Amino acid sequence: MRHQNWYCSKCRQRDFEADQFRATGGMVAKIFDVQNKRFTTVTCSNCSYTEIYRTPSSKLGNVFDFLTG
Repeated sequence: MRHQNWYCSKCRQRDFEADQFRATGGMVAKIFDVQNKRFTTVTCSNCSYTEIYRTPSSKLGNVFDFLTG
């Protein structure tokens, strides 16, 4: 993907791949294996530098909309 507002802070490339993952947060979530934290990753297609953004569960679509424009 390419977005005019994003560039890699290491190599200045504008091509990237976006993905997401979930993780547990807090002791209760760990005990019940509930993955209640969401994150979006943006990885540079050139040098593989990756930025991770914590995303509120209801706002996940907004991050992808911003990155894919």
